[in-house]
Amino acid sequence: MTYDDYLDGESVIVTAALTGGVHGKEANPNLPETPDEIGRAAAECEEAGAAVVHLHARRPSGERSFDRERFQRITDEVRSRTNLVVQHSTGGTGASLDARRQSLRTDPPPEMASLDMGPLNRYRHLTSENTRGMVDSLYDEMAERGIKPELEVFNDGHLNEVRGLLDRRELDDPVYATLIFGGGTTSPPSPRNLLNAVENLPDGALFNTLGFGRHQLPLTTMGILLGGHVRVGLEDNAYFGRGELAESNAQLVRRTVELAETLGRQPATPDEARDILGL
Repeated sequence: MTYDDYLDGESVIVTAALTGGVHGKEANPNLPETPDEIGRAAAECEEAGAAVVHLHARRPSGERSFDRERFQRITDEVRSRTNLVVQHSTGGTGASLDARRQSLRTDPPPEMASLDMGPLNRYRHLTSENTRGMVDSLYDEMAERGIKPELEVFNDGHLNEVRGLLDRRELDDPVYATLIFGGGTTSPPSPRNLLNAVENLPDGALFNTLGFGRHQLPLTTMGILLGGHVRVGLEDNAYFGRGELAESNAQLVRRTVELAETLGRQPATPDEARDILGL
């Protein structure tokens, strides 16, 4: 995936990350937490031009949940309202490997799932381990259940881990990686670092661009220009502009779709995204 793909007008896959597992309504009251809220937000994002929905589960209290039944309820709501590609999170700071497997065990399973490529420092006292053994174990369950992994690359070292996973396992083409930029142990957000990450991807890999907070808009726009795909949503960014809370996930999706169209790329439909990703 290169600048030539941009010039050729390849469709762009827009992923909507609706709720996450960190901040809640205290950060933005428009962030969806219940299964019904998440289902309605997903439908609005599909109408706005999203093709993939990235899902986390929440307890009734709003705290993050790893419970399979909670994921099932959310997935059922999304599937009943949309044709979106359903992607579940398997990330989890301080969560056991067994807890992180639960999102893979809905019926039917999600079409995709995120797979963190290495360790992360989160907050003051928490680290997300993501040892190679854990990565392999989660990948093996995805492969067994026919779930495509989205390889989460939080920093340049994780690009090495992508290559290591490709050495240890046979991933179906195309390999799909999300390049993540922000604070902590994510890559420092800058245009140069995004260019470097794209250049260091394995040959033939497709990429998705994710920028946290105020970096969401400039870096996803750059990702569109580089021929890649993009992720936006309230999980990653609670704001629409400086000091202006986003009204909804759909508002962030709509802006990205309008930018892509202005730049000469059309948003992929969910079925087009399935073809592009080999689902």
